Amino acid sequence: MTTSFIPLTSMPLESGVCIHRLDRLFSDVVTMVDPAIVVMTDLRKVNAVTIEADVSIEAASKRMKQRGVRLLLVADDHDVIIGLITSTDLQGEKPLQYIQKHGGKRSDVTVGDIMTPQQNLEVLCMADVDRSKVGNVVETLKKTGRQHALVVDRLNAKQPQVLRGIFSASQIARQLDMEIQTGEIAKTFAEIETLLMSN
Repeated sequence: MTTSFIPLTSMPLESGVCIHRLDRLFSDVVTMVDPAIVVMTDLRKVNAVTIEADVSIEAASKRMKQRGVRLLLVADDHDVIIGLITSTDLQGEKPLQYIQKHGGKRSDVTVGDIMTPQQNLEVLCMADVDRSKVGNVVETLKKTGRQHALVVDRLNAKQPQVLRGIFSASQIARQLDMEIQTGEIAKTFAEIETLLMSN
């Protein structure tokens, strides 16, 4: 019997979002019907890996390798998220496109030059994650064509969003012991919303 899962709804990442900090706990092997929270990197339990916008992309690549991650949150001095950068950004066409447009060489390109800025980021709501299964998260990543999904929380409607967690397709694939093809397609919020509403 096959269970079908519905992707979770995305929303804009608000400006001024800070990052939860603390230590990590993963389940070994999970199934698609396990609670989604078991495959989320909970930023109350593990420190988020961050980088500054003015750092070179070579240094960003080195930090990813050192920390064993494929995504860095770009934050200011107050842990406010101003963007994010992925290994795909670093290894793909973005650096070359920037150089072609602005001149210089690869070592001149900074994280801020090619990152996805905060206003273009989409996030999932922790309340939705709490009610969801691993399969919902997998379906969300597939439908949006992304390797990662950020999760935000807030204490109440009047409180600002706080980054609570990160879903990683590669981590979930390891925990499920299966391959997850997401396609890593760049999409606008409108395209993602249309895609999610069509299901």
